Amino acid sequence: MTDIQILPVIMCGGAGTRLWPLSVPTAPKPFHRFGAEHTMFQQTVLRNHPAHGFLPPVVICGAGHLDLVQTQLAEIGVEPFVIVTEPVGRNTAAVAVIASALAEHRAPGSLLLLLSADGLITDAEAFRTTVAAAATVARDHIVTFGIRPSRPEIAYGYILQGEPLSEAVFKAARFEEKPNLTTAKTYLADGRYFWNAGLFMFAPDLLLAEISKSRDDIRQGAIAALPADSATARVVALNPDRFAVCPAESIDYAVMEATQKAAVAPCDIGWADVGSWSEVWRLGAQDGEGNLTQGVIDLKDVTGSLVLSSGPTVAALGVSDLIIVATPDAVLVLPKSRSQEVKGVVERLQREAKPAAAN
Repeated sequence: MTDIQILPVIMCGGAGTRLWPLSVPTAPKPFHRFGAEHTMFQQTVLRNHPAHGFLPPVVICGAGHLDLVQTQLAEIGVEPFVIVTEPVGRNTAAVAVIASALAEHRAPGSLLLLLSADGLITDAEAFRTTVAAAATVARDHIVTFGIRPSRPEIAYGYILQGEPLSEAVFKAARFEEKPNLTTAKTYLADGRYFWNAGLFMFAPDLLLAEISKSRDDIRQGAIAALPADSATARVVALNPDRFAVCPAESIDYAVMEATQKAAVAPCDIGWADVGSWSEVWRLGAQDGEGNLTQGVIDLKDVTGSLVLSSGPTVAALGVSDLIIVATPDAVLVLPKSRSQEVKGVVERLQREAKPAAAN
């Protein structure tokens, strides 16, 4: 792929409440298969495997998910570079600082590839081609991957492409918040606006230098949380008291919107933010009746539905366009068209202190 050493940094945070009841705080979205052979976390690791020219991954996860991470890495035969456990979430800017500080000591000369474990990428070869292109400018620029929009989407932020830095990478002229539909249509028609997928590549020293200019409080707070054995430990547990006072901010706000060294690598990699059950169904391997299933399922005269179970047998008869998700603790049934409302269901159950929503 490239002669440059690239160190994948895989972030496994997020509650994934729109994918309840399968995704819960003790086992969030990245650690589920959703009808696929591997979990989303495992897919991310395999996409950035040493067999494709990457260094072994740095995995950053919640302290309560360490066993999940180690088990799922063992299932696919991957030994991580290091695992970092967060006592609390502090968003992506602190994660970028922690990973950069570790890389400077443990993988000098490498570039970091900062990735979320819960994003779907269906064209792995196109992704790795974009990584190689980004690597050519990432010593001097912090590169974000801009997803070529296929529709006027209002759920994502956008990046405006500026002047070229190479054949495939451009300066990032401006970052835009999630637009209304009218504005999103103008972005799509313009052709120079790309979805902000939250994928980044940068040199560790550059990231640390740029964040020290804009949010040095985050840099200092994150580095202060590193334990004394962070240069050698296989599992680096961040100091709970020190990390708790580190400001929580995204790398987009803390760095990308402040730096003069932001770049964008436009790409078409089959990326999707799997944020609802209808998206899981749309992107999954459906059968001839348009159904996506997992677990012990019995269907008759069922079409266009997603039916998953991690516990009881689920039988359905004569229904269409439904989401049915069963776990040992809870069952969810709703039309596909209302899948965005699941988060509200979880919030209501939490207010009413129903145990299954708080697991």
